[in-house]
Amino acid sequence: MSWIIAPTTDIDACRALRRIVFIEEQSVPEDLEIDDLDGIAVHLLAQVEGRPVGTARLLRKGTTGKIGRVCVLPEARGTGLGAALIRASIDHFAADPAMTEVYLSAQVPVLGFYEKLGFTAYGPEYDDAGIPHRDMALPLAR
Repeated sequence: MSWIIAPTTDIDACRALRRIVFIEEQSVPEDLEIDDLDGIAVHLLAQVEGRPVGTARLLRKGTTGKIGRVCVLPEARGTGLGAALIRASIDHFAADPAMTEVYLSAQVPVLGFYEKLGFTAYGPEYDDAGIPHRDMALPLAR
């Protein structure tokens, strides 16, 4: 499977993917999934043959970048696309010399996925929309 990952202003396409994965598949309440941060975020959109199949939302907090709302449609899972989305997110933040770290809130069942990409879990497990999560961080190499 060959994909293209790029920043997008098509928030509706990103929200449609998030609706399928988070709201429909994982039963996250819509009012928790859709928030006012979409308007200030950078959105990455992954496409296969022009069809959206994955997304990530990037927010800047001082010198730290936050990767969130990462999702891949079921038919594109297991292809390496999720890892490519995370690497593209890290590269986005690393391109800014002021950025020192990237963090994310990982669902506990996929901690190993993020660990393989260099992230380290910290702090206690917590509930987010009925799903156990842990925070994870990755220092940006300079």
